[in-house]
Amino acid sequence: MKAMVYRGPYKVRVQEKDIPPIEHPNDAIVRVTRAAICGSDLHLYHGMMPDTRPGMTFGHEFIGVVESVGSSVQNLTPGDRVMVPFNIYCGSCYFCARGLYSNCHNVNPNATAVGGIYGYSHTCGGYDGGQAEFVRVPFADVGPAIIPDWMDDEDALLLTDALATGYFGAQLGSIREGDTVAVFGAGPVGLYAALSSWFMGAGRVIVIDHLEYRLEKARTFAHAETLNFAEYDDIVVQMKKSTDYLGADVAIDAVGAEADGNFLQHVAASKFKLQGGSPIALNWAIDSVRKGGTVSVMGAYGPMFSAVKFGDAMNKGLTLQMNQCPVKRQWPRLFEHIRNGHIKPNDIVTHRIPLEHIAEGYHIFSSKLDECIKPIIVTDAA
Repeated sequence: MKAMVYRGPYKVRVQEKDIPPIEHPNDAIVRVTRAAICGSDLHLYHGMMPDTRPGMTFGHEFIGVVESVGSSVQNLTPGDRVMVPFNIYCGSCYFCARGLYSNCHNVNPNATAVGGIYGYSHTCGGYDGGQAEFVRVPFADVGPAIIPDWMDDEDALLLTDALATGYFGAQLGSIREGDTVAVFGAGPVGLYAALSSWFMGAGRVIVIDHLEYRLEKARTFAHAETLNFAEYDDIVVQMKKSTDYLGADVAIDAVGAEADGNFLQHVAASKFKLQGGSPIALNWAIDSVRKGGTVSVMGAYGPMFSAVKFGDAMNKGLTLQMNQCPVKRQWPRLFEHIRNGHIKPNDIVTHRIPLEHIAEGYHIFSSKLDECIKPIIVTDAA
């Protein structure tokens, strides 16, 4: 099969790999029809996540058609059109039983916090991802779901991470009717978090970014106010001015450790095996929210040393809510929002790229070329 393969920082290529076999009776092999490049994939692409090994295939957002199933699989049959959440989880451990699928205890021997994630380094289990023509899906009776007949393929694809995560970020904010919500980051997850904030009763939504084309999308897609932080000496001061000097009720960090990084961070990532990036957006969120407010974090962070303003958060009496999104838990409500026309997930898709050109897709997305917001990968297997 053709698959995207990581060869080192900024080096990805498409090459032939063996089609993955069924390794366990609960496995399924899925023929990938659509995949996506996620902003968190750029941490891998830039060499800023530890234990990202050459030869790995990225991709935690994908949908496809079931090719074959293991002998124990009961809920799927070959030919089923399925959407696969980015979480790999067993469905039966202490954490899965409580809906914390992203914290599954049985799928990742390399970490004590996060469970398994497709195509996201060996710190997340070492599973190959879906930027390929075929992918092995463990615990096939637990994670994947059959795509409803009425749902568009691209909408289903965006439910496997970006939309579910943005919605989850708004949930974590515990938004109350009339709240002012500040969303840091106007990438796909931030856009979805901003739109989802309205569903939960927000009275005002403000999106902060520095790329004007993304801020325009925040205005048209998420119906939000926008602030370009590059236009202000201090974006925190501006946020205070725009909220009667109180601060927002809820701040959502949809950035995480910046995927761009700087030279020192890249050196730290490559030499010391620490994640690069910095918690600038998180500190802005802590400073911009009012006393007694809530900060929601679902931006991607890794095992890094960082100067988070935890003392400020404590002294302000903030509530900090955070986790990797338990994707499948969000689907029932999001299915209804999509079916009722409240949201059209693929309205943010800007690029559709053949798998064989995925290296160019990473370059475009990483360098913010051609006003790229969300690139989708189309495979020959489609």
